[in-house]
Amino acid sequence: MAAAVPSLDVMIIRRSWVPAALLGLAVASLPSSAAASAAPDTSGLTRSVQRDADALREAGVTGVAVRLETPGGTVTARSGVGDLATGRPVPESGYLRLGSTTKTFVATVVLQLVGEQRISLDQTVEQLLPEVVSGPGHDGRAITVRQLLQHTSGLPDYVHDVFPEPSARTYFAHRWRAYRPEELVRLALRHEPAFPPGTGWAYSNTNYVLAGMIIEKVTGRTWERQVHDRVLRPLGLRHTGTPGTWPFLPQPHAADYQQFTADGPMIDTTLPYRPFDSGADGSMTGTARDLNRFFGALAGGRLLKPAELAAMRTTVPVPRDGGHPPGTRDGLGLFFTPLSCGGGYLGHGGSGFGYVVRAATTTDGRRTITVSAHSRSADPRETARQEEALNDLVDHALCHAG
Repeated sequence: MAAAVPSLDVMIIRRSWVPAALLGLAVASLPSSAAASAAPDTSGLTRSVQRDADALREAGVTGVAVRLETPGGTVTARSGVGDLATGRPVPESGYLRLGSTTKTFVATVVLQLVGEQRISLDQTVEQLLPEVVSGPGHDGRAITVRQLLQHTSGLPDYVHDVFPEPSARTYFAHRWRAYRPEELVRLALRHEPAFPPGTGWAYSNTNYVLAGMIIEKVTGRTWERQVHDRVLRPLGLRHTGTPGTWPFLPQPHAADYQQFTADGPMIDTTLPYRPFDSGADGSMTGTARDLNRFFGALAGGRLLKPAELAAMRTTVPVPRDGGHPPGTRDGLGLFFTPLSCGGGYLGHGGSGFGYVVRAATTTDGRRTITVSAHSRSADPRETARQEEALNDLVDHALCHAG
């Protein structure tokens, strides 16, 4: 994902809406930009990354930014624009909404608590959060912490309850409303489970709402505070934050644009939809540099003890219709995806209205990449082309960076 008061705040300045027909012309005519920061021996890689960033822009994305870290140097690329109204370029080192990439930070904290023997992956939700998961078809005594982190709990996703109608009207009407975690869980539990716990896989943001609640119950401090103290501060990630319901990204940042209907305009959705952009399932913000540092440190064993890192990397298959590249498997807050050149990468994506972020690292943590795309289409065919282009970009970069 990872998100609202009924009236709009008059202090918010909205950017112009741009018809989709004009969008393609505007984006296609814009120059691309590869960073000069790449080392001389990465010039071929720089060209490859720039071509793939341009391909993602040509698939209809308004603005694209890429940051690839390798032992030989750093490669960055930008394509398209960071603002359709002004035509300014996508900023270098811009701030991003991380969406569901937040889940990897939360899972890391949970696994640190496991390593400290403060909780167990096999403890049940009922043991940790009594009477929170109960009701027709739901039993917290049958759902474990491991199943929450791995999306094998069968718990329904609350997202459709807080955004029932895919329209700009719904976005503007409800984007200021914020729910407490307990409210989101109750909304989800109104629906039947997807399957009995441990018998299937289905991505559900509700799982990580509960994981955040467990962190607070066990430690007496919020999941945000624990992420700061256990991950951000030790790694020096000064440009990553947990803003909660605060709606504004730090500068600089690109604008995000959502098309709500296939023939409709691109709408500026840089302000988040707080019903699903303010919790442990998807509220963090940061930069590509910080994300790469985090995933490299995680894969390299700097954040978790060996046993807990091994648990995080123990995976189950993701169904073919699960929205991931073929062969992807899910660990605990961390996906494994095969590479075309052999082996695979670890990572997590995040998305919300108008943006997609993909962060990935080779399994040894030596090569890391973050890609941000700053618009989303409502046309399923265009969305599929953009997803394919994004997957190809990550695959080519990590393969060629070796």
